[in-house]
Amino acid sequence: MTAIVILGAGPAGAAVALGLRRLGYGVTLVSEWRRFAALEGVSVRVLEALRGAGLNQALADATLPSQRQVSWNGQQHAQNIEYLLDRPSFDRGLREDLRLAGVELIEARVLTVHPSVAGHRIELEGRTALRADFLVEARGRQAPALGKGLRGPETVSLLNRWQGTPGTTASAVESLEDGWAWMARRADGQCYWQWTVDVASAGLPGKTQLLDYCRQRRQGSAVARAFFAAGPENDLQLHARSSTAILSPQVCGAHWIRVGDAAMAVDPLSGNGIFQSLSSALQAPVVINTLLRKPERAALAQRFHRQRVEQLFLRFARIGRDFYADEQRWLEQPFWQARRQWPDAVFAHAAADFNALRIERAPVLREGFVDEAEVVITADQPLGIWHVQGIELAPLVRRLRTEPAEQALAGLTVEQGRVIRGWLLAQGFKP
Repeated sequence: MTAIVILGAGPAGAAVALGLRRLGYGVTLVSEWRRFAALEGVSVRVLEALRGAGLNQALADATLPSQRQVSWNGQQHAQNIEYLLDRPSFDRGLREDLRLAGVELIEARVLTVHPSVAGHRIELEGRTALRADFLVEARGRQAPALGKGLRGPETVSLLNRWQGTPGTTASAVESLEDGWAWMARRADGQCYWQWTVDVASAGLPGKTQLLDYCRQRRQGSAVARAFFAAGPENDLQLHARSSTAILSPQVCGAHWIRVGDAAMAVDPLSGNGIFQSLSSALQAPVVINTLLRKPERAALAQRFHRQRVEQLFLRFARIGRDFYADEQRWLEQPFWQARRQWPDAVFAHAAADFNALRIERAPVLREGFVDEAEVVITADQPLGIWHVQGIELAPLVRRLRTEPAEQALAGLTVEQGRVIRGWLLAQGFKP
């Protein structure tokens, strides 16, 4: 049996563990408990991704629906329903999902990891060291850096949490002159206000004055005052954490892999952190399976994971950039100026052009392993698309360049024809 050890029991580490168990591997997972209570807003899409990963217990008692209010660029509007995940409840559910799947869970702090040709030796605080043939690094931003990598503007998020007066569940987002704030309140009166600012230009006071400073900034916002209303702020706490966008320069080797925020951590404005973590983790079990059982495809498997992480990082970074660019009131302020043009000027969503589609050989996932096949490269899918509704696209695109559409699409079922025609129209195809 291959000894596989996963460091970190967040959504990314848990998803990889469950995926490996479905492939028949024994898995040991090492994790500490979260040291602070937090609330996280997610969309229906995130809930579906969590269920798809098999994290059902994690969602059992952890979601509260709320209407999210947005105050951005001087305009206020209500967006779709946001679901609030209570992270302590969510984390307990994650561990129950792992237990039910037969994952060995060790609650301990990792001191050091010593890699060698014989495997990985993992030193734990107060426990016997572990040995791993294969290591999954899923400790998020706490994972040791492997080099400089690609970094966005240095950013910190200051989370304020306190007990207020019970009321209705709600959440809101507000842009500020030198940053932006996300706020939420639960029906039981738990209140959260997270202020995201630039490390260099914010002029933050020392640690002992930071809590009072955040209170003053919060009370100076008309949106925050109206959202929380006047009331007690019992047990007011502050937790500071980095939210700088970081792409690790190395994300995979022959006997190890990085997933979730350990591979790429993005700015919180670019989307939900749980969804981003799952995006780089859900297909990692197949990569690991290939590395262990088909070592002749090791280079292909590593290329698949590396390219996927890089493209996901850039996609999310560009989405965040465009949200920052929507705020037009403080163009010269350092916070907004740095973020409205990073990481590049490439469009997050390029115009569709059927004639620009390319066919290339690229890594794909086939029957539990990384394989190689012809894919169609599109503006929005630079890594390529292999098939839609069970139909391989490369042969179809070739035929459409020389044959009438009805002839090329003949033989498809009604449902296949409907989905394929929709995909072609989205790519700019003109019948």
